[in-house]
Amino acid sequence: MGVKIICENRKARFNYEIIDKLEAGIMLLGSEVKSLREGGGNLMDAYANLNKGELWLVNCHIAHYKAANLLNHEVLRQRKLLVHRRELERLYGKMQEKGLTLIPLSLYFKEGKVKVELGLGKGKKAHDKRDTIKKRESDRELRRIAKIK
Repeated sequence: MGVKIICENRKARFNYEIIDKLEAGIMLLGSEVKSLREGGGNLMDAYANLNKGELWLVNCHIAHYKAANLLNHEVLRQRKLLVHRRELERLYGKMQEKGLTLIPLSLYFKEGKVKVELGLGKGKKAHDKRDTIKKRESDRELRRIAKIK
């Protein structure tokens, strides 16, 4: 059984320089899982936060599941991320460095379970973003020229 991507945070790779990646499980309610199966997830403004020795996903939008009626979940609630203690301690040590933050890069199903790919990133400055755009455009131009020949 493969990996089925639910949603990606494409802005994260533009706004942050990703230094390290980590896969984490996520504690969800039944209506949240069903909503994600329908593609109702969004990671645009989400981030991961370390609180009292636990890792939490904040601002992750999971849409209401229509068939859940009164038993529906809160759309923007904090969700606990499941990682090994060793990984959590390693992340905490790296996050103590100045300017590093945990950003969810993608949300996906792996072997029937919902997983989150987290990236440890450092925010890019405006000139770094311009360099990224220039590099992307030059690569696109080179591919176009190579395709013509």
